Amino acid sequence: MNSKKYIFLVEDDDELRSDLERALQFCGYTIFSFANPEQFLQEFKPLVPAVLITDMRMPKQSGVELQSELLAKGHKIPIIFISGESSDEQIIAALKSGAVDFLLKPFSREALLGAVAKAIEQDTIAMQDLIRKAQLSEALKTLSPRERQVFELLAKGYGNKDLVNALGISLPTVKEYKSEVMYKLRLRSLAELISLNTTLTIA
Repeated sequence: MNSKKYIFLVEDDDELRSDLERALQFCGYTIFSFANPEQFLQEFKPLVPAVLITDMRMPKQSGVELQSELLAKGHKIPIIFISGESSDEQIIAALKSGAVDFLLKPFSREALLGAVAKAIEQDTIAMQDLIRKAQLSEALKTLSPRERQVFELLAKGYGNKDLVNALGISLPTVKEYKSEVMYKLRLRSLAELISLNTTLTIA
């Protein structure tokens, strides 16, 4: 995982943008700052882990509209909204669409850094989950047809006796298949396998 932590900052107030940029750089973050959403959208490149800090009320495009445009393009970067004045409807819409936090101006440096740390952690976990799912998807392709059957039944909570009855094979053979499935998928427990079934779409 990249050791760098990225922040995209969109703020039309030049003085505030400069102040935030200096404070965040001092804390070790790599900052990309923009005066408006249009510039940000033109230059944005997905980086991980990252967070978008954006003003809510800007002349041409609101923060919620920017959030909607990013989601429409498939970008799920964590977002922290900052605003001097926002309606309850705007705040609710932003949070419903996945915003990490909403900070009302003036906010403390501690509040901002806390929100940023939370967002970076969220993005890191999300990327780790994507990597894990991709690895498991590839591992599933290594299973034989019978092993795939065993995997799918185990994921549904089948025990040894259930597998014997469902597949018409002996208990020792069931145990061999289970062992091979766990080894190929690099799973440590049946609980992990069952949990996997809730997060990974079986192709």
